[in-house]
Amino acid sequence: MALLLQLRTVTGLRGKADRIAKAVFRGLSFYTRVLENCEDEARFDETFRWPVASNIDGNEILEIQVFNYSKVFTNRLIGTFQMVLQKVVEEGQVEVTDTLIDDNNSAIQTSISIEIRYQALDGTVGAWNDKEFLDTPSVHSEGDGRYPLETDSLLSSHRQGLDISPGKSTQQSTERSFRRAGKGVFSAMKLGKTRPSKDDHRKQDEPAILEAEDLDRKALLQGLEPDTISLASVTAVTTNVSNKRSKPDIKMEPSAGRPMDYQVSITIIEARQLVGLNMDPMVCVEVGEEKKYTSMKESTNCPYYNEYFVFDFHVPPDVMFDKIIKLSVIHSKNLLRSGTLVGSFKMDVGTVYTQPEHQFYHKWAILSDPEDLTAGLKGYLKCDIAVVGKGDNIKTPHKANETEEDDIEGNLLLPDGVPPERQWARFYIKIYRAEGLPRMNTSIMANVKKALIGENKDLVDPYVQVVFAGQKGKTSVQKSSYEPLWNEQIIFTEMFPPLCKRIKIQIRDSDKVNDVAIGTHFIDLRKISNEGDKGFLPTFGPAWVNMYGSTRNYTLMDEHQELNEGLGEGVSFRARLLMSLAVEILDTTNPEINSSTEVQVEQATSVADNCTGKMEEFFLFGAFLEATMIDRKIGDKPINFEVTIGNYGNQMDGMSKPILRRKKEGGDGNEEESELLQNSSEDEGDEDGEMVSVSSSQPMKPLVTDRNYFHLPYFEKKPCIYIKSWWQDQRRRLYNANIMDKIADKLEEGLNDVQEMIKTEKPHPERRLRGVLEELSSGCLHFVTLADKDQHHSSRTRLDRERLKSCMRELENMGQQATTLRSQVKKNTMKDKLKLVQNFLQKLRFLADEPQHTIPDVFIWMMSNNKRIAYARVPSKDILYSIVDEEMGKDCAKVKTIFLKLPGKRGFGPAGWTVQAKMEIYLWLGLNKQRKDFLSGLPCGFEEKKTARGQNLPSFPPISLLYTKKQVFQLRAHMYQARSLFAADSSGLSDPFARVFFISQSQCTEVLNETLCPTWDQLLVFDNVELYGEAHEMRDDPPIIVIEIYDQDTVGKADFMGRTFAKPVVKMSDEQYCPPRFPPQLEYYQIYRGNSTAGDLLAAFELLQIGPGGKSDLPPIDGPTDMDRGPILPVPLGIRPVLSKYRVEVLFWGLRDLKRVNLAQVDRPRVDIECAGKGVQSALIQNYKKNPNFSTLVKWFEVDLPENELLHPPLNIRVVDCRAFGRYTLVGSHAVSSLRKFIYRPPDKKAQHWNMTAKHLNGYLAMTNRAHRSRPTGEIVVNMEPEVPIKKMETMVKLEANSDAVVKVDVSEEEKERKKKKKKGGGGGGEEVEEEEPDDSMLDWWSKYFASIETMKEQLRQQEAAAAEAEEKEEMEMAEGSKAQAKNKEKSKAPKDDKKKKQQSAPELPEKKNKPRIDELKVFNKELETEFDNFEDWLHTFNLLRGKIGDNDDNATEEERIVGRFKGSICVYKMPLPDDITKEAGYDPNFGMFQGIPSNDPINVLVRVYVVRATDLHPADINGKADPYIAIKLGKTDIKDKENYISKQLNPVFGKSFDIEATFPMESMLTVAVYDWDLVGTDDLIGETKIDLENRYYSKHRATCGVSHTYSIHGYNTWRDPMKPSQILSKLCKDGKVDGPHYGPGGRVKVANRVFTGPTEIEDENGQKKQTDEHLALAVLRHWEDIPWAGCKLVPEHVETRPLLNPDKPGIEQGRLEMWVDMFPMDMPAPGPAIDISPRKPKKYELRVIVWNTDEVILEDDDYFTGEKSSDIFVRGWLKGQQEDKQDTDVHYHSLTGEGNFNWRYIFPFDYLMAEEKIVISKKESMFSWDETEYKIPARLTLQVWDADHFSADDFLGAIELDLNRFPRGAKTSKQCSLEMVTNEAELPMISIFKQKRVKGWWPFVARDENDELEVTGKVEAELHLLTAEEAEKSPAGLARNEPDPLEKPNRPDTSFIWFLNPLKSIKYLICTRYKWLIIKIVLALLLLVMVALFLYSMPGYMVKKLLGA
Repeated sequence: MALLLQLRTVTGLRGKADRIAKAVFRGLSFYTRVLENCEDEARFDETFRWPVASNIDGNEILEIQVFNYSKVFTNRLIGTFQMVLQKVVEEGQVEVTDTLIDDNNSAIQTSISIEIRYQALDGTVGAWNDKEFLDTPSVHSEGDGRYPLETDSLLSSHRQGLDISPGKSTQQSTERSFRRAGKGVFSAMKLGKTRPSKDDHRKQDEPAILEAEDLDRKALLQGLEPDTISLASVTAVTTNVSNKRSKPDIKMEPSAGRPMDYQVSITIIEARQLVGLNMDPMVCVEVGEEKKYTSMKESTNCPYYNEYFVFDFHVPPDVMFDKIIKLSVIHSKNLLRSGTLVGSFKMDVGTVYTQPEHQFYHKWAILSDPEDLTAGLKGYLKCDIAVVGKGDNIKTPHKANETEEDDIEGNLLLPDGVPPERQWARFYIKIYRAEGLPRMNTSIMANVKKALIGENKDLVDPYVQVVFAGQKGKTSVQKSSYEPLWNEQIIFTEMFPPLCKRIKIQIRDSDKVNDVAIGTHFIDLRKISNEGDKGFLPTFGPAWVNMYGSTRNYTLMDEHQELNEGLGEGVSFRARLLMSLAVEILDTTNPEINSSTEVQVEQATSVADNCTGKMEEFFLFGAFLEATMIDRKIGDKPINFEVTIGNYGNQMDGMSKPILRRKKEGGDGNEEESELLQNSSEDEGDEDGEMVSVSSSQPMKPLVTDRNYFHLPYFEKKPCIYIKSWWQDQRRRLYNANIMDKIADKLEEGLNDVQEMIKTEKPHPERRLRGVLEELSSGCLHFVTLADKDQHHSSRTRLDRERLKSCMRELENMGQQATTLRSQVKKNTMKDKLKLVQNFLQKLRFLADEPQHTIPDVFIWMMSNNKRIAYARVPSKDILYSIVDEEMGKDCAKVKTIFLKLPGKRGFGPAGWTVQAKMEIYLWLGLNKQRKDFLSGLPCGFEEKKTARGQNLPSFPPISLLYTKKQVFQLRAHMYQARSLFAADSSGLSDPFARVFFISQSQCTEVLNETLCPTWDQLLVFDNVELYGEAHEMRDDPPIIVIEIYDQDTVGKADFMGRTFAKPVVKMSDEQYCPPRFPPQLEYYQIYRGNSTAGDLLAAFELLQIGPGGKSDLPPIDGPTDMDRGPILPVPLGIRPVLSKYRVEVLFWGLRDLKRVNLAQVDRPRVDIECAGKGVQSALIQNYKKNPNFSTLVKWFEVDLPENELLHPPLNIRVVDCRAFGRYTLVGSHAVSSLRKFIYRPPDKKAQHWNMTAKHLNGYLAMTNRAHRSRPTGEIVVNMEPEVPIKKMETMVKLEANSDAVVKVDVSEEEKERKKKKKKGGGGGGEEVEEEEPDDSMLDWWSKYFASIETMKEQLRQQEAAAAEAEEKEEMEMAEGSKAQAKNKEKSKAPKDDKKKKQQSAPELPEKKNKPRIDELKVFNKELETEFDNFEDWLHTFNLLRGKIGDNDDNATEEERIVGRFKGSICVYKMPLPDDITKEAGYDPNFGMFQGIPSNDPINVLVRVYVVRATDLHPADINGKADPYIAIKLGKTDIKDKENYISKQLNPVFGKSFDIEATFPMESMLTVAVYDWDLVGTDDLIGETKIDLENRYYSKHRATCGVSHTYSIHGYNTWRDPMKPSQILSKLCKDGKVDGPHYGPGGRVKVANRVFTGPTEIEDENGQKKQTDEHLALAVLRHWEDIPWAGCKLVPEHVETRPLLNPDKPGIEQGRLEMWVDMFPMDMPAPGPAIDISPRKPKKYELRVIVWNTDEVILEDDDYFTGEKSSDIFVRGWLKGQQEDKQDTDVHYHSLTGEGNFNWRYIFPFDYLMAEEKIVISKKESMFSWDETEYKIPARLTLQVWDADHFSADDFLGAIELDLNRFPRGAKTSKQCSLEMVTNEAELPMISIFKQKRVKGWWPFVARDENDELEVTGKVEAELHLLTAEEAEKSPAGLARNEPDPLEKPNRPDTSFIWFLNPLKSIKYLICTRYKWLIIKIVLALLLLVMVALFLYSMPGYMVKKLLGA
């Protein structure tokens, strides 16, 4: 089907301009050519054709836009014409003339005339996919007009993307002619390269091949920027033109399920803010089942551990990544009690593994209490966690003194995107029911029961077990039920988002003896939730999940039981389970909440039957077109194939009992579930007659193909199967997944193209990448429109809706990003952008994976004798039919080649690599009601054979197909050569031959002995190959060819070495045998062995149809030309590569480390070099022991090699040992697979840029010594200042070699300012002078080392920052789209250069006020070799291999096969060489290209090895520590530094140097090992590193002794090399034939054409200045790489970091060693003494702390008498790590105001390492320890305030911890002292006691209240005074208030006496002070009362007296 548009004319145009028009339909646009200078009429007369996949809907729109074309600016739109295609659809052809409308939708006078034709073919298969255009997004509207303007949305969204480039005009118009047969040279699988379709060949008027250059030319003519051209998938590797075949899978072996080595290493550093008072915490580290504990720290809630644990595992990846890492802090655990849990943290191993570098480094884990949900966080634990698999290398960030602020919140142990505040959540997993279970018990008992009682029981007792985050939950057991109903829910309580990725759901069979798994399913939480801001919580179902596992027949010992546990790919359907999952975030403040985190199981409500979708009848049809390559072991019995879907079609063991309870079609539509279980061999009534499922083919006896394989005679008769099954209709899920999969496939294919273009160096890969991005964006936008029409039917789950929304969001976003990216792809940004696009691919694949299953997968089993032999599993979505093309499964209605494999573990290793059978099978799965064209995709030309009852029913499926049409072909396989094959013999070589299979024929090439790179050069002809079907389909879609490579063994059968597939180029009998397609080109095919690659095959294949004229019409085969090969045909001339004459020169240096051969030592070895049948032999080494070097250095041979470098054959190096009587033994061999890096191309005369030529020179020493080049005249001046760090060099410009610029490098202003300041003595206020210039005597090598590490970290930080900045910018650009591009161009140039500079020079640290200038060295955080390209600048090392390669991953790694090394080099060049090289002065013809190489006679060398320290050693003792010491081995010297072992340290500082005398070449491999010292038994090797000293010694990089940064003759930075810089420089100039050095006045030196300036004075020890040239010479040496021709980077003074490896644990790092090596030849003056790098001794200090007063301490006690609050205060203090030496003040009793007076002095002596800011403590770990262990601990002072109690334990009130290096300055008064000082540390000025020496002030005590909030619980006035040990001796002070220097007694109120010692005093105090006035008042009142009483008492008497007058 196609839509054709003929654009004739546009008339009524205004003005005179260049016109261009663009036509758009369904998002695909075409441009016309540009018509130049047309006036009112533009005659385009062009035809455009849109192939369409789905019928055009009458509502779709065609749009034509006409522009004024501009070369510079964007085109200006004149007007638009839009037409609804209704009439076109009805009539098929329409001619229209109409006016255009402008932007405002008003008509203009310009009119357009067009003709449109619509061809709708009767065929319903979309044959549009000619790959002529970008993928046409097709929209299927099913004619109901639901979306009238679907394409509109497409068009509008496409507009930005497609208007960018009229470049499309060239691209699309030439597209059709762009096809050519042999595109890439490398390809994993050349299936169906795009061939020109037949009609192309009729159009001879187009050029056949349009190369990229033409494209450029055309583009330029039209004034397009080549940067906008993009290339659609014309070069697609795997497109199938007629689309009847799908691509087979090349990798055979299932990788899952095979165990691998893993190592989990965890460092527990410290804990902070643990909740609880005065605790003794320890940490328990648990990985999976294994537990390890740290030591216990006493009475602290911020313990410091720094302990390292390693766990080793050997398990399959799936098992590994599901293991849980659990860190828990336990309080006061001891032998008797288990301790109480403070808090724990868990995360699965997979989360760690997915982190960058597979690790978390220095991150804080948040501890929470699983028992108490309402509590908040329980503290933080700082740790490093790393997970290493075999072969992963972990980059450890450099461990130096970590001084960065402890920003806990910013460094949480959480993956990106997880919020720091995680909440508790409930995970509800509802288990409803299951069906289709297999029987799990033997039937004997059941039969007995049946006989006795008559009851018939189901033989399985299922229950479901769910495992999540280390917890398990189980449902109840349903006895004897194949269809158990549970309706239960299992509830997990876990933090959300959880750090455990997978939930494991397992149906198990309960059994008295042991429960076994029936099937397992994993739910990945990332796939059922979305964390974005529009995301959703995990949700699932209710949906069915299918479980797969071992075959269903019950055996007592199931060998594939692991498959049921979820390991490996299931080989059979086991059951399906209806379940759902929901998550609820808990509101922990709610009091009703149940706070336990135990797993709960409770009843759940059942779900309605139709909730998972309406039951539909599905129809599966399959046809077996071919079954070949059947393994000979099973070839003697009849074979049949069975296809099953679920339990349908499974006749052998599908059902335990068929239950027929099916309602007829007229029922209520939802049939009962049980019929899923029924065996579909029952008869069923059906509308098309009685249709019985036929699920297996008829057994047939195989025929012999050759001695390894058989085939079944499926010739013209092809058997078919068909199965009806009933499933809930959830096709929509699969459809969406299919659309995304197809976008992803297309993207992957495009990326493969791009990579291939890069690999084969084709021009313009960036254009192809643009095309890929264009296809991606149109695909994504298309998905959005297609998926949007999802009907809202009832059975869609929440996950369906949410996933759809998020997929649409993601894809829309991706489409826009792709459009933006497309415009950013340029030649230079190509690589970065490619990476981004690969991320798209991963994302698409992730999105396409549908978590909610629907229809189970289809299994195809090969049966022999009713036994299941081998299987293939086809996902049902891949063969699902849809009327919309994009939604269709990629293999639906296509012929797919599948390889059957053995089930389970049998498929591992070599057994699994042999193909059990190769099948061509056609599958179709869809709704029964849609099955009318289920045969449409089969190759045409067959008749259907039906069963008797289906004879005359048209839609009844056939039981076999009878092909009436067949074509006869001849296949020619041109087998040229293979390379890098697998070593299958013990000699390390193979005897390879290739076997080619096509249809049912096979042929072999000859066997070539003893090679891994055979050149067969052989043509294999397969005659009379019969293919069934139409001729035209064959042409586009030939079957694939399988090529297997074997190793011929004299006895036994040949070993399999690998396999690859190819598609032939097809020529029909009516085509010409002429270019561009014929003769075919040779191409590389990747050979696979299992999942790993095993070499490449260079071959070409053509399939030629034998026409009516017989074979005489075929192109002739040139008869055998070389008679000596017998009847073997060579590859014919047009195909074999064109050769030219090359000369290969070989430098033979020597052999090293040869191992024994068959127990005999190698004595007289020789090296044979062979390439393309020619070769040369080295001289014989007479006595390998005495001198393993060759006497003759250079030899050469001439050979014919292909002109095309990619086709160069490998070069073989073999070492043989010459024994007595003329016998030779092969020692080992090496194949140089690519000669590219050894090819010398004579320099271009045009290339003046010296840098360029240097590149061509390819690093040959030989070529660097050319003296004949004209010396450029210009001078370049480089200014070097004494104080200036390298940074100032950044302005040095790389100039053309003959320009005469003078570069003046100026010292920056600030630099001068700084110097002035220094002279003034650091003026600028007191604050400025933070640190005085250190005195030289104080500085040592370690000062230099630590300063360098700081620099390195700073550099890394800046690089990261720059990278992050670039990334941010990228994202910004992505977001802003192309708007910002022009602006950003200018900006982006600057940072790029910066980045380069940063890498070139150590940038200065940001000025920390005045940072002292310490000379630095370079710290490499890797081996020196990686930095300097293995020092193979002219001497290469080739590893000699021997022995078979192991079959499974575990044994025989590459390392173990190395039997020695050959040192030498190769130079390949085309003959003849230009004269000027050979005529040059000093040219020695004996050395050919290798001029000026040193002699290889033995030489004596002093080797000085410095070992600085080791980090992260693998623990070797049970206590998780090691006692490491150094062992060094070089030749016969063996040094073991055993007595200086370092006790219990995993990060030991060795600081030692060793001197060894050695003789090269005999002793050149230095081994530095770290051993673990053991008191008893032998010492264990922790790890070792090997250094090849010889390559370093002879390298031009001068790795003998690193060049220092500055030259000084005394002090810590003394020059180490016996040669001074000036001597080194003159030697280098002489060797490199460089003119110089010429020292001039004014501190100038000239070398070649560069002038360097620098200081000329030097100070000696006494400060006398004298003249010297050394600084100048050193300046040149440090920039030697800038010297033309001879320059290269010299090794600087350095420390390298080398990984330690242990041969027992290959590939896994056991720690790292920092070290360096100096070498001095013994015939030169002796070097000075070694530098002293012994570890710094800690300095002894004394810290005196005077506690003066406390204030506002909270009051804890109630008074007995008065009930008032008071506290008996005392203060306790200690230095961290020395809790046992804690000191207490006396008690201030009965403080009623919280005020306490102490005047008490503590004295803490300690040893301190200034450089690392750590206190050093040595103590025995336990009473059983042999020796003391050294700990390094941060210097922290802890002060605590306590309330003393007499009878109960003292109460802890509060504490403060001061880090002595940075703590807040104390407040002046108690009032100003606040909580801020603790919480808000960042803003406060920090001080260090080591600088201030004496500090006094008030600090707050803090503790946590009930709500976990910090509060101030008191304040302390303290004075800290730090003295060195000497000062302390001079001015001693007493503890407490004692002599000497006593403190006065505190002035305490009297009550502070103890009341029972002095009761009266206390009472007096109580009464007097508090109640004085009260007592006075009472006394007065009492007096009054007494007086009144007395008055009343005596009143009457007096009265009487008075009255009576007495």
